[in-house]
Amino acid sequence: MHRDVRSRRRVAITGLGAVSPLGCSVERNWEGLLAGRSGIRPISRFACEDFPTRIAGEVPDFSPDDFVEKKDRKKMDLFIQYALGAATMAMRDSGLVIGEENAGRVGVIVGVGIGGLATIEDTHSSFLETRLKRLSPFFIPKLIGNLAPGQISIRFGAKGINYAPTSACASGAHGVGEAFRLVRDGYLDAALAGGAEAAVTPLGVAGFGVMRALSTRNDEPERASRPFDRDRDGFVIGEGAAILVLEEMQSALARGATIVAEVIGYGANSDAFHITQPAPEGGGAAECMRLALADAGVAPAEVGYVNAHGTSTEHNDANETLAIKHVFGEHAARLAVSSTKSMTGHLLGAAGGLEAVYAALALREQMLPPTINYESPDPACDLDYVPNRARAASFDVAVSNSFGFGGTNACLVLRRAPRGG
Repeated sequence: MHRDVRSRRRVAITGLGAVSPLGCSVERNWEGLLAGRSGIRPISRFACEDFPTRIAGEVPDFSPDDFVEKKDRKKMDLFIQYALGAATMAMRDSGLVIGEENAGRVGVIVGVGIGGLATIEDTHSSFLETRLKRLSPFFIPKLIGNLAPGQISIRFGAKGINYAPTSACASGAHGVGEAFRLVRDGYLDAALAGGAEAAVTPLGVAGFGVMRALSTRNDEPERASRPFDRDRDGFVIGEGAAILVLEEMQSALARGATIVAEVIGYGANSDAFHITQPAPEGGGAAECMRLALADAGVAPAEVGYVNAHGTSTEHNDANETLAIKHVFGEHAARLAVSSTKSMTGHLLGAAGGLEAVYAALALREQMLPPTINYESPDPACDLDYVPNRARAASFDVAVSNSFGFGGTNACLVLRRAPRGG
């Protein structure tokens, strides 16, 4: 049953920023997606010859000097630097100006799943050797998750609500969804929202590895992330950040902003089932999608594209396929579904933000990103996954799914920008 959405304010996306294994710009990311290019490579950051998994989606071309003054870098773990980079891009893209008159009406909500793991590892090693002699006073603010939105808020003078949802792999989607609600319901006029993560560290890779969650296709890194494929053997860890600028539609149009797409719905719930496994038969994921569609006031048949959570793990991909069938019924057979994690790997807390960026671009460009490495169909995964090649399409509504450990689920619904917007 659709809810009455007539009195709600509309929420426009006016700016995008992306730092990912495909590159450090929205343009490089989109070009990489359309080319079906993988950003997965052997890990270069630390020695891991004795690890079962030796591949990851490292960011290839991030230059801190482009976004962070040298004196400030010692205060920021890499995930914060990525967040600032993506936020800077998004603000430039948007053209939004924050001043005294509107600062209190602009918020920053950036999801972070793990936070400054590299800072913890490095500082702990040093602490064991030197105790307090070399412990930085910036240790705590350098690593805690909320300093990603905190540093963005400081940089741009945004004085509205500022916090970091921490909900594992749904963190970035929760960041966008919560910001959307605050703008839609009149608590904010604009927000910078998304996710950030930099957990490609020895402990990060080892920790997920001993869970047997990661792919061990070390000899073929570009083919390792293969969502929905029969031969998938685990996800590939990635890193980066993505930020979207959300604004109340009428004020965005009044200032002449270019509208990338519109956020129209958000759903969030819990499986209440297991610390890592999804609920059987995709029940929690299906209900989350239903909540989001009801919030948007659109019928399942109106959706043209789903950017799937699609992690390349056995249970997630099969369960998400079932969930999509439950929600979309007969329309599921005609629905385009793809996992861009096949190219970026899994950015954990940043994934939902990045995939919201990709869904917005898909709507704007009327192109469907592919699922690469889809070579051997799995009977349990039998939808149209846009295999291996991007393709043109005509559609007005897209869904972006994000599901995380602990049974946390988030779903965003986006609509094509109004004509002339």
